[in-house]
Amino acid sequence: MELVIITGMSGAGKSQAIKVLEDINYYCMDNLPPALLPNFAELCKSSSMDVSKVAVVADIRGGIFFEDLFNSLKELENKGIKYSILFLDASDEDLIKRFKELRRPHPLSYAGTITDGIAKEREKLEEVKKKSNYIIDTTNMKLGRLKEEILNIFLKGNIYHNLSITVISFGYKYGLPKDSDLVFDVRFLPNPHYIDHLRNFTGNDKSVQDYVMSFETTSEFLDKLFDMLKFLLPLYIKEGKSSLVIAIGCTGGKHRSVTISNYLAKMLTDENYRVLINHRDLGK
Repeated sequence: MELVIITGMSGAGKSQAIKVLEDINYYCMDNLPPALLPNFAELCKSSSMDVSKVAVVADIRGGIFFEDLFNSLKELENKGIKYSILFLDASDEDLIKRFKELRRPHPLSYAGTITDGIAKEREKLEEVKKKSNYIIDTTNMKLGRLKEEILNIFLKGNIYHNLSITVISFGYKYGLPKDSDLVFDVRFLPNPHYIDHLRNFTGNDKSVQDYVMSFETTSEFLDKLFDMLKFLLPLYIKEGKSSLVIAIGCTGGKHRSVTISNYLAKMLTDENYRVLINHRDLGK
């Protein structure tokens, strides 16, 4: 029997994740107290029905019962029941935005703020995150992309590095992305804005891409950038980093940064990294 335990930050997408697994024929249970995990797994395993794939959500909504999680995991191991842990995460800024949009209090905020609740939850989940088999960072991620991530892992069986990478294109005239980890300035590249027939197109259009990539400097920059990332990314993974934001900036965030971001994302995807692209200033 395959058992998937879904946990993670409140508001990070656990409810959506379990719906995706239900759609691919997992028997699903939401908000199961961790102390009941071993008994629930045994029940599914011994059922006369064909219950070969099971997914449960266990999170801090269980209150004090969540503290039983590690004891339950140990009991599952003693019983010979194999399991994997899927951890859903997102940036504090994104989580705060989601709670405000839904007008719901954070489960741990009590009389405090949403920020206080998120901080308490991160502290409680620190150890289980380290033990997780898969970590998906849903910051700036639409539901369709989350579904694709989960299907890649649990349906297609693709093996991914346990690091979620977001590549953001941006315009310096609108400011740096606040959550950037690595920032690269591509304003040294020739600017399509000054080419009349390219000005109204973007780095998502082939004509602009062909122009930007026609320069030897562009290819050399991408090769050097990719070599550096191939060196850095395994080190980030080794240190337990689950998400990385790479920001690529040009003047307006429409031509050069978009082109380079698209090419870099493709190169990283080909290396089996989970990559999300966000063209922040494309419509400005």
